[in-house]
Amino acid sequence: MVEERYQLAKERIAQIEKEERVAEPFGSYFRQAADWILQLDEWKRLWESGKQDEISLEDWEEWNQRLYGELLPEQYGSSYANPAFAVSQLGHAYGQPLCFLYSEIRGGISYAVEKKTEYLDILLELFLEIYHLFEGEEPSVTHVKDCIYWYASDYCDVFAADYVKQQVDPAEDFLTKFVQQSDLRDLRYLYQAGEYVGSNERESARYLSGLPEEEIHRIAKAFVEGYVRGFVNTGKDLSKKDAVNIRYTLGFERIIKKAIEEFEKRGLKPVIYRGGVSVLTRPGGRRLGFVGGTPNGQYEYDHKNDQGLFLDGRFLERRLEVIQNAYESVKKQAGNMAGPACMETFGEKPFEPRQKEEAIRLTKKQENLAREMAAKQGEIVNRYIKGEERSYTIVAYPVWEIGTAYEEIFREIVRINTLDAGVYTEVQQKLIDRLDQGTSVRITGRGKNETDLTVRLHELTAPDKETIFENCVADVNIPAGEVFTSPVLEGTSGLLHVTKVYLNGLLYRDLKLWFQDGMVTDYSCGNFETEEENRRYVFENILHRHPSLPMGEFAIGTNTTAYAVSRKYGIEGKLPILIAEKMGPHFAVGDTCYTWSEEIPVFNPDGKEIIARDNAISLKRKEDPAKAYFQCHTDITIPYGELGDIVVTGKEGSVCLIRNGKFVLEGTEFLNEPLKSTYK
Repeated sequence: MVEERYQLAKERIAQIEKEERVAEPFGSYFRQAADWILQLDEWKRLWESGKQDEISLEDWEEWNQRLYGELLPEQYGSSYANPAFAVSQLGHAYGQPLCFLYSEIRGGISYAVEKKTEYLDILLELFLEIYHLFEGEEPSVTHVKDCIYWYASDYCDVFAADYVKQQVDPAEDFLTKFVQQSDLRDLRYLYQAGEYVGSNERESARYLSGLPEEEIHRIAKAFVEGYVRGFVNTGKDLSKKDAVNIRYTLGFERIIKKAIEEFEKRGLKPVIYRGGVSVLTRPGGRRLGFVGGTPNGQYEYDHKNDQGLFLDGRFLERRLEVIQNAYESVKKQAGNMAGPACMETFGEKPFEPRQKEEAIRLTKKQENLAREMAAKQGEIVNRYIKGEERSYTIVAYPVWEIGTAYEEIFREIVRINTLDAGVYTEVQQKLIDRLDQGTSVRITGRGKNETDLTVRLHELTAPDKETIFENCVADVNIPAGEVFTSPVLEGTSGLLHVTKVYLNGLLYRDLKLWFQDGMVTDYSCGNFETEEENRRYVFENILHRHPSLPMGEFAIGTNTTAYAVSRKYGIEGKLPILIAEKMGPHFAVGDTCYTWSEEIPVFNPDGKEIIARDNAISLKRKEDPAKAYFQCHTDITIPYGELGDIVVTGKEGSVCLIRNGKFVLEGTEFLNEPLKSTYK
C-alpha cells in the first residue's frame, strides 16, 4: 500500500513540470522542487535495482554532485534551500515555509538508500498538499504553515519514534552492515552511505586504507580501552550492558570496523544510527550519530531553528508523549545500552556563519519551549538509559583539509591520543595535592587576554580520604591531560576572555563571559558588526538560549605535547575542544561533568573520593530536575600562549601553579619541555 501511494504521488508530481496552475513566482519554485523530487526517485530506483556495485567511481561522484551540488557555497546563493534566496524570490511570508519544505524533502536522500518508502511517501504527499494550496488563488500563509504543523505533529510518531529505536537497538543494523560488509579498499563504498562525500571523506578513507593493520588495531584498541576505563574508573558495571552506540564521520570505517571487533570481544554489540536529517529528528539543527561530510556549514546554520514554524505548547506535549512511548516500547534495549563511543574529526576550515534575517528564528516563547523540551526529553532518556549506569568516550582525528602536512599531523595526533597515562597520573596528582589545600583559584590572562577570574573550591572535611579534583587520564576524554572539578558557584566571579576559539564547529573572536557567583551575567564576542548580532550568536550557540548558565567545570590542562604540536603545524584554531581543553585551563558553561550520576562515588587512582560532584544548581535535581540540568556543557580554553598565572589560595597562603603560561609547581616542571619550542 505504501509503495502504491508513493507511485501515485510521484506520478502526480511528474505532471507539475508541464502545468501552469500556479502563478509566478511560486510556479518556478514548485517546478524546480518537483524536478528535484523526480531526481530523488531516480536515486531510489538505483537502490532498488541492486546494481550499486556496477557503478563506476566517476558515476558515483556525478551522483554526489547531483544530490548535494546546490548546497555547495558556489551554488547555494541560487538554491531554494537558502532562506535568503527563497525569501528574495517568494517574499518573506512564503519564502520561509517553502524553504523549509525544500530542505525537509532533501532528507529523502538517505531514506532512499535505506529503502524507507513510507518516509518518502510522507514527504511527497506533504509537497503535493502544499502545491495544491497554491493552485488558483494565492493561499493564506496560515494555511501553508498549518500543513507543516500537522506534518510535524502527525508524523512525529513515525520519524521521532523510529529514531529512538535506531539509537538503542542493535537490530537496526543498516549502518553496521555498511561498515562490516563494504570493501573498504574500494573508495566507491563511501558513496553507498547516502551522505555527502567531499575531499575530507575521500582522503581520510584513502589514507587509512594504506595504514598497516597493526596501526589500525592500535588506534581502535585505544578507543575501546578508553571506553572500558570510563566504566572502571567510575565504578559502573559494564557486564550489565550488551550494546554500545558508535558515532563517527564517514571515511573512518576501517578504524570503526576494527573497533566493532574489539567491542564485541567485550560483549557489546554495535548500534550506529544516522545523524538526523529531518526537523523531527534534529531539533536544534545539530546532527549527532553517523554523519557524512558537510557541503556547506551555512546551510546547516540557516536551518537550525526550523522548528520555529510549528513549535508550540501542544506540539511540545505531543513530542514528549511520542518519545516516552517510544522508549517504553524499547525499554529492554535502552536498559542494555552502555552509552556512546564517539570518534570525532577536526581540521575543517573554521566556520564563521552569517546571521540571516531571512532564516527562521524562535520567538521568546518558543525559546522557553525549546529549553523545556530539551530538559524533559533528557529526563525521559535518563529514565531508560540511566546516568548512573552508562558512560562514554570521545576521541578525535584530523581530516585532509587541516593542511598539506595531513599525514604528519595524523601521526602526531595518534601519538597524542596514545600517550602514557601513567606519567600524567603522577604529575597531575601533584597539582591535585596542592589544589586540595586551597579555597579558591585565581586565573589571569596575559598579552591581549583580559581574563581575571576567581574560582571557589569545595571544602574538604576529610582530606585523607577526599579530594576536590578528578585526575583525568585518557578514559572518557581522550587524550590524557587534565584535572577538573565542579566549582562552588558562590564566590566564583570575574571575566573569562579568549581572543579566538573554535566551539562546536563555530568560530568565535574575542569571546568574553562575565561571571558573578558562578552564573553568566553578561557576554560578548567580536564576530559581527553590531553588538546585538554578537550577543545573539553567543546566546544561541553557547548559552543555548538560557538567560544564564552556571560554570559547570573548572579544569587545568596538562597536555603540553598537544599544544606544541598545534603550534608547530599552525593548527591551534582547528583543534576540537576535546584536545584544546587539555592545552590550558578551561571552563565549562552548563552542566557539571557528573550530570545524572552525582550520587555515584568516584575515586582517583590514589583511592580518594572526588566530592566536588555537585553545585547549587545541580542540587535542585532533588526537587525538580528541569531546574537542575541544561542539556549542554561547553568547554572554553585559555591556551598556554594567552595564559598568565594560576594561583591557588588557601588558609596557609597562596601558591603559584603556573606563571606566565609555564608550570612552576615543584614536580610539574617537566611539562614545560614541549613548550620550549613554542614561546619563551
